[in-house]
Amino acid sequence: MRQAERFSAILEELSRDGTVGVAELADRLGVSAATVRRDLELLEEQRLLARTHGGAVAQGVAYELPLRYKAARHQEEKRRIARAAAERVADGAAVGLTGGTTTTEVARSLVDRQRLTVVTNALNIASELAIRPNLKLVVTGGYARAESYELVGPLAEASLAGLNLDIVFLGVDGISLEAGLTTHHEVEAHTNLALIERAREVVVVTDSSKIGVVAFAKICDIDRVHELITDEGADRGVLVALGEAGVRVTTV
Repeated sequence: MRQAERFSAILEELSRDGTVGVAELADRLGVSAATVRRDLELLEEQRLLARTHGGAVAQGVAYELPLRYKAARHQEEKRRIARAAAERVADGAAVGLTGGTTTTEVARSLVDRQRLTVVTNALNIASELAIRPNLKLVVTGGYARAESYELVGPLAEASLAGLNLDIVFLGVDGISLEAGLTTHHEVEAHTNLALIERAREVVVVTDSSKIGVVAFAKICDIDRVHELITDEGADRGVLVALGEAGVRVTTV
């Protein structure tokens, strides 16, 4: 297992349980205890956890897995979702992209298209698309969230005023019939809603681990979503319920 994958597994377990043990991690990850201790030391240097005797505890109360470690999870599923999403985009379209690992894969699937206008509040997506002369790139203002690389807040929302998008691809931390679309951060949720309000079609792109999940901050109700693209590992009961509510559900 690569280091980034180990980091992701460690942080995900911390997010779930609040604490991890060296011996248990070594057994679960199939590495030595010395390797786990080095991993914990590196994560502590980044202030993502606090080491204890025999393990570590989560750093802080609210916990969100940083984007650079989310990228190590469900990579192939995210690429399949992105390829399916790109099929919805015609040359010359105006496309919105929120931040997130799956939307980043969508951006990569669109780089060879012609005459696209891409509007995003994600700094990492903007950096990848800025060198593409075949695309017109529009980046919002706002303040940057270190966890997601997204520009959020009133400046970001003001940047979107007056724009008209054919389609927006939205990354989420949770989607369910009852709670709608949710994310970990309330300001990010509000900025994402502003992007949704500028789009003719709203497509959620997310791997199966987010299906049926309810995160802290609500983005919008489920009736604002036209389509959900996810992988085949998603909870079938939740997908059926979303479909009955009017969401077009595509699994890849």
